[in-house]
Amino acid sequence: MLIKKKKVRSHTEDRLLALVLATTAGILNAMALGAFGFFPSHMTGNTSQISQEVTTSDLHTMLFLMALIVAFVLGCTVARLAVVVGIRHKLRTIFCLIILAEGAALTAASIFELMFYRPSFNGEVLLMLGFLMGVHNATSTQLSNGRVRSTHITGTLTDAGIALGSWIFAHTSHAVHLETDDRRFFQKVLHTHLTTVFSFLSGCIAGLLLFKTYGFNAMVGLGVFLMLVALTAIAVTVQRTRRSLY
Repeated sequence: MLIKKKKVRSHTEDRLLALVLATTAGILNAMALGAFGFFPSHMTGNTSQISQEVTTSDLHTMLFLMALIVAFVLGCTVARLAVVVGIRHKLRTIFCLIILAEGAALTAASIFELMFYRPSFNGEVLLMLGFLMGVHNATSTQLSNGRVRSTHITGTLTDAGIALGSWIFAHTSHAVHLETDDRRFFQKVLHTHLTTVFSFLSGCIAGLLLFKTYGFNAMVGLGVFLMLVALTAIAVTVQRTRRSLY
C-alpha cells in the first residue's frame, strides 16, 4: 500500500492506506488537542479562528495560527519535493522513507516532551506536529492520486457525497452508457472515502483515550508504529525485488 506501482492502484490498496494513515492521523490530531488544545491538521478551523482573533485583537494567537498554517503547507511542500526527487531517481520506496522519517521525527518530539516538558515549549512542538501532518496528508494524497486524504475530512466527505450521488444515479437511471462496471466503480470509490472518514474518526477517539491514559508515551508509541509500518513495507519491497531478480 506504500509503494507506487506502474499499474493503476486498486481500491483495496487505497482502503488499506486509508485504514493506516487516516487512523494514525486521527490519533495524532486528538493527542495534540489533548496535550496543547489545538488541532495540528484542522486548517479550515484554524483559518476561521484567525478572523476571531482579529476581532478580539489577540495578536499572539493570530500569529501562532498563521504560523501553524504555514508549517502545514511547508510539510506538504517538503513531501512533494521528496516524492519528485525519489521518482526521478527511481526510488520505489520513497513513500516508505517519508513515513519512516515522519515516524522518527514524531518519536523524537514526543521523547523531548517526556523529558523536558514545559508549557513554554508547547508552541514549537505543535508547529512541528503541524508540519508532520502536512507531510502525512501530502504523502497519502500523492500515493493514492488524490483518493485518500488522511487529514482532509471536509474534502473526503465532499468526495463521498459526489460518489454517493453518482452511485444513486447509476442505480436509478436507465441510461444505456451506465454499465455494471461503472456502478461497481462508484461503489468502490464510495467505500474508499467512507473508510477514510471512519478511520480518522476512530483514530480521534482512540487518540484521546490513549493520551488520557498514557500521555506522551502514547505519542512515542504512535511514532514507533509509523516507523514499523514503513520498515515493513521496505523489507517486503526489497524481498520481492530480489525474488524477481533470481
